[in-house]
Amino acid sequence: MTPRTAAAAPFAVLGLGCAIAGGLASAVIAPHPTPHGAWAVAYLVLVGGIAQLGLGIGQALLAPEPPASRLVFAQIAAWNLGNAAVLGGTLSDTTPLADIGGALLAVGLARLVLGVRGDSPDGRRRWVRHGFQALVVLLLVSIPAGLVLARIGPA
Repeated sequence: MTPRTAAAAPFAVLGLGCAIAGGLASAVIAPHPTPHGAWAVAYLVLVGGIAQLGLGIGQALLAPEPPASRLVFAQIAAWNLGNAAVLGGTLSDTTPLADIGGALLAVGLARLVLGVRGDSPDGRRRWVRHGFQALVVLLLVSIPAGLVLARIGPA
């Protein structure tokens, strides 16, 4: 396993696990769907799954040097604990827990931006790296919006 593959692997495994969990949750709630249940399914698949997969692979490919395992662990911990807190807080109507989750997600995203900063020695992929960072910042900005929507609840 190359260092870049090793850096992406935890994101890929956990991201695919979240996407599968979302699919299983969808099957469970299908007979009696609720707004919170449908939201949780989408959140697991899109944020816990697809976003995590893209963030981890993007960082592994775009960082000037393969990310250190310590950094990857901190990012994985922040992202997954944050997602768990957002899900738990939203589903239990415990707003402070969702807020803590949002803060953990912000920490994880900030660490991802830092993980790809700098240029590769030959200047390759600079525009792709900037695009990745812009998408991470967009996700970062969307966290407060999501927390406000969680407070408002389904219409």
